[in-house]
Amino acid sequence: MMEGAVEADPVSTAAQWRSSVSRKLQQVLDRWTPFPMWRWLGTLVAASIYGIRVYYLEGFYVITYALGIYLLNLLIGFLSPQVDPEYEGPVLPHIVKESDEFRPFMRRLPEFKCWYGLTRAIGIAFVMTFFPIFDVPVFWPILVIYWVVLLFLTMKRQILHMVKHRYIPFSIGKQRYSGRASSSDKEEDHPETPSFDESNHDDDQA
Repeated sequence: MMEGAVEADPVSTAAQWRSSVSRKLQQVLDRWTPFPMWRWLGTLVAASIYGIRVYYLEGFYVITYALGIYLLNLLIGFLSPQVDPEYEGPVLPHIVKESDEFRPFMRRLPEFKCWYGLTRAIGIAFVMTFFPIFDVPVFWPILVIYWVVLLFLTMKRQILHMVKHRYIPFSIGKQRYSGRASSSDKEEDHPETPSFDESNHDDDQA
């Protein structure tokens, strides 16, 4: 019995350590959630460091190409609606008149998940550049041309989808929360009629 308990200790210890690390990572991510500009600036710096390293090493082009394909997938998810109107009906936020109801654009991939996925992918790719086994020799201009063609075809299809269903992948339109604007509008549309004082009218008749 004691031997079984001793053998189970490393497994439970590893599970506790993993849970603790995951909890701390989630706390850090929660702190960074309200600061999208600083998050994306940090990701831009990380991408610049990775690009400089690949440039000086003159290798790891396959890893960079895979990173570019993953970035393209994230971009498509970020620009696509959560519900495809071709199958679920017109649920996208397109505003024709000011009186129309405002509906925010619901993305298939939220901004935070897009940022986290891209930042994690850049970190993994950066770590892989320290292992020569991943440096597969390849003629890199072919990869660049192929990636540009994929980007063009994918964005063309996405733009045609936007035009067909008349939506923009951003939340636009008026959002009215306070009642002051509506009350002022009502006052302009229906101005107050002048009060009629009956006492003054009786005095004039007298």
